[in-house]
Amino acid sequence: MARPYFAPGSILLGVGLGGFVDGIVLHQLLQWHHLLTATDSYGARTVHDLEANTIADGLFHLAAWIVVVAGLARMWVARGSGKPTTSSLVGGMLVGWGGFNVVEGMVDHHLLRIHHVRDDVAEPLPWDLAFLGLSVVLVVAGTLVARSASARENSAGGRAPLGPVEHGSVHD
Repeated sequence: MARPYFAPGSILLGVGLGGFVDGIVLHQLLQWHHLLTATDSYGARTVHDLEANTIADGLFHLAAWIVVVAGLARMWVARGSGKPTTSSLVGGMLVGWGGFNVVEGMVDHHLLRIHHVRDDVAEPLPWDLAFLGLSVVLVVAGTLVARSASARENSAGGRAPLGPVEHGSVHD
């Protein structure tokens, strides 16, 4: 079985973009939780609590943005050292996103208990476990995508470029 190849910077991009999906979808759109809503000091009961959570969420988004920039910088630096495939990019991003979710879920939901996936339900544990399960699926899927691309590339004798080639076609 081929060893997975991840495009340089792709895992960092997945971590950062996974942070943005978590913050934008779960914190802002669905409003299921904020960064500190399961704490005694900053639940979501008062304007002061929401102000503190908004600042914490903003710092979380800033960290996600920095990780995305780091991933893009890594891709920029590596641009001349071989051409990654779409599969190696997507596979790495899925591994990064799922890996971020596993770490964030274990640390924030279970160890520190600063929030849960759903702080607005009586029993948050099933939601937290489903989040971790989905996260593991992302890691496995990303690894399989990258591994299948590596196997194709090894049998073809090299990496197919990400994007157009001389004749205007797209490999992968």
